[in-house]
Amino acid sequence: MNDLTAVILAAGKGTRMKSNLPKVLHKVGGKAMLAHVIAAAKTAGAKRTVVVTGFGGAEVEAAMKDDAVEFVRQTEQLGTGHAVLQTEALLRDSNGTILVLCGDTPLITGEVLRNLCAEHEKSGAKATVLTTVLADATGYGRIIRNDDGTIAKIVEQKDATAKEQKINEINSGIYCFSAPSLFAALHKVGNNNAQGEYYLPDVLQILRCEGAKIYATTTTNNEVVSGINSRAQLAVAEKILRRRKNEELMASGVTLMDPDTTFVDADVQIGRDTVIYPFTWIEGKTVIGEGCEIGPNCRLQNMTVGNNVTGQFLYAHDAKVNDGASLGQFVHLRPDTVIDEDVKIGNFVEVKNSNVGKGSKLPHLSYIGDCDMGAGVNMGCGTITVNYDGKKKFRTVIGDNVFVGCNSNLVAPVTLNDNVYVGAGSTITKDVPNGNLAIARARQTNLDKWKDKRE
Repeated sequence: MNDLTAVILAAGKGTRMKSNLPKVLHKVGGKAMLAHVIAAAKTAGAKRTVVVTGFGGAEVEAAMKDDAVEFVRQTEQLGTGHAVLQTEALLRDSNGTILVLCGDTPLITGEVLRNLCAEHEKSGAKATVLTTVLADATGYGRIIRNDDGTIAKIVEQKDATAKEQKINEINSGIYCFSAPSLFAALHKVGNNNAQGEYYLPDVLQILRCEGAKIYATTTTNNEVVSGINSRAQLAVAEKILRRRKNEELMASGVTLMDPDTTFVDADVQIGRDTVIYPFTWIEGKTVIGEGCEIGPNCRLQNMTVGNNVTGQFLYAHDAKVNDGASLGQFVHLRPDTVIDEDVKIGNFVEVKNSNVGKGSKLPHLSYIGDCDMGAGVNMGCGTITVNYDGKKKFRTVIGDNVFVGCNSNLVAPVTLNDNVYVGAGSTITKDVPNGNLAIARARQTNLDKWKDKRE
């Protein structure tokens, strides 16, 4: 569809969420509900997306500013029809199709929306509604059909008669409209109902009374139209989205040893033949290459990981790990860290805002902060880069093929040039020239006649 505009309704507060955060910003599958709906609209072919905000509008707009969408504000929440009408100033010149979506339906897929738009175009209707059948339709608007199967009207739960409430076919809240017909009808919608609101579904009855063709298409996958109104429903959606993601990864050649205990966000990318062990969280914009072994008990956030990397029992975020690196137990990689190829990091090591060169080794019990480390370096157990003087952070520079003995302190700013050796237990405060051995510790004294004063 060449001229498709998506309008996403995201003005509601979501009182049942019991939250100060606008409902559509609650995360599910690693990103805001609204972000999932925006992505589905774009996958369906929307060339333009307009989000109608209301409660927490500034917060919603700030959160979605990088998603290439436009915003209009519904200052008073007077119903779905009133919300769509707020877009008229932006879309009054449109002659194409307007796809109306709800910002709290993160399970909707681009495929379902693409099929809806295709059916709408094929039917030649002025309005098409997506419906589904639920065993329990409580809370949803009911589809009232004529004897010939065409749609007579949509009745909201609070306005439905006892007979109408027994109907199980429901309005998903997702529609396709001819743009000119939509705005002309919206101006005729009244608010004579239990809520005193201007309902968008009333547009269908208005158009039908004017002789326009109204069409409905039904999806058998009713989970895709599920709205989120509570924390319990959010948890259900979370499971569904993570199940979908895990199935997508396994279909692409990733091994998930136990999908039920592997939690992968929607935008994560993982290469084939990578194995993910149980109790692993992979979040945000993380990209993992091929042939890796990650887990168990790892948490990766916004990481870039190369090929053939191994890591277990670690937390890493906003950093980069290149091909062939090995990360041991209880490693913490902090932001702006780059671990080069074939680096080996052992147990209880923290690396922050540092570059660790190819083939270097950080075996255990070290803190490496604000450091530029060359290739082939060996950091002895308990080595610390002392980067903070209480007011400012300073960098440590370590050349290639440097050997640092155990329990050493490198007090920044300091440079260890290539091929330097540092004796165990040293505190280095001055630059060390190329090839030198640096020892900075007091000479040992043994006291033969010493007496323990505690006796």
